Amino acid sequence: MNEATEHTTQDGLELVYPPVFADVSEAVRVRLRATRWWRVLRWAARGACALAFGVAALALFLPREPEPGKAVEMILLGLVALAAAELAPWATARSVFLMARSQGEARAVVDEDGGRWITRDTDVVVRWAMLPQYVETPRLFVLLTARRTGTGFAYLPKSGLAGPADLDRLREILDRNSSRG
Repeated sequence: MNEATEHTTQDGLELVYPPVFADVSEAVRVRLRATRWWRVLRWAARGACALAFGVAALALFLPREPEPGKAVEMILLGLVALAAAELAPWATARSVFLMARSQGEARAVVDEDGGRWITRDTDVVVRWAMLPQYVETPRLFVLLTARRTGTGFAYLPKSGLAGPADLDRLREILDRNSSRG
């Protein structure tokens, strides 16, 4: 079998790759950036932090007797709100990565019907109707579910491809079946 057919499966393109935290983290961040609720949550956390800091300032400077205990509570509350929102992508990526790592190397086959992801204990087929959009980053192709139907994603690391020709071929398959985001 030559290298050109090794990575091709009946008009499909095969990628083989180990789970890498940087890939999962990037895919999670791409997915979150594509959702409206994530932007709202981040701005709400920033607003809560600013409000908490404002209440802390009032507790220290407005009354005749400053309330440093109340100010410290409010500052901590604001920092917790901000940290929770900023750490959510990392925590989500870590959780997904630990699950993926437990499955070992992944094999993905992408063709005109959709994608098939195979690991030690899973074999999942996803049709293009479920992944109507994709985003290309320097490391990955991140396939996204529709905004209305959920926050799912799949990712295809460019490192899993055999060569530059496969990169162009994958891009062509994605462009025919999904829209670039």
